[in-house]
Amino acid sequence: MHYALFDIHAHLHDAAYAEDRESILKEMKDYGVGAITVGTDQVESKKALSLAQSHEHIFAAVGLHPADNVTEEFDYEFYKRLASDELVVAIGECGLDYHYIENFFERDVKSGKVSWNKDAEADRQQRIFEQQVELAVEVNKPLMLHGRPTKGTMDAYEDMLYILENAKKKHGTKLRGNAHFFVGNIDIAERFVQLGFTMSFSGVITFTKDYDDVVRYLPLTMIQAETDSPYATPAPFRGKRNSPMYVQEVVARIAVLRNEPLEEVRMQLLENAKRIFNI
Repeated sequence: MHYALFDIHAHLHDAAYAEDRESILKEMKDYGVGAITVGTDQVESKKALSLAQSHEHIFAAVGLHPADNVTEEFDYEFYKRLASDELVVAIGECGLDYHYIENFFERDVKSGKVSWNKDAEADRQQRIFEQQVELAVEVNKPLMLHGRPTKGTMDAYEDMLYILENAKKKHGTKLRGNAHFFVGNIDIAERFVQLGFTMSFSGVITFTKDYDDVVRYLPLTMIQAETDSPYATPAPFRGKRNSPMYVQEVVARIAVLRNEPLEEVRMQLLENAKRIFNI
């Protein structure tokens, strides 16, 4: 299939699309918009792969999110079996979410939903992340990273990079991937570049200036565009459910921020998606 645009991170199998998923998928295909639909646990990863198997312009990522399902242990062999399918193009989304620990963990402890302490939760996340790094290397597929630091810090990124930099020394070019929904600073971005990881930006860049400097700083070859649908809807569609069709707004904003021709940016971002995810 010929792609005009590619959304490297969406959740098209999400229940938010239960009533009109097929019409959205048809619209995407008609306009040449491809996407990776991303799993967050065993159930959601199976749904993601099933959707990819039935639509030629959809691919899947399978993995265990650090905070979406805190009761699931990482079943290495289960995810390895899913990842053996050629339509699975990444492992994840996986990583570290310290924002969850800071803002929700204590609430969940008080409510009785979980009983661990904060340090134990950080250890759990790091252990599960390390397992998925090893799986990605074994199956020779890139990582789809989720990183969300504690407010005012880069702590989750710093811990992820410590793990990845050590893994890079061991595995070399087999370790690769993308930092999804990137909210890091220039120093963090540079460390990802040194590892050969791209960074993707969502519709958030259409309504905040927080990441403008990073978008301008990065080599265009290290940038990806995503929607994280059904979340993070870009301007001018804020307030509505997001769609991979709106990835065009993200691409356009990247071009504006970098003061580069839209067509050149569009073509390079397509090439980046193909290079990293072997689309």
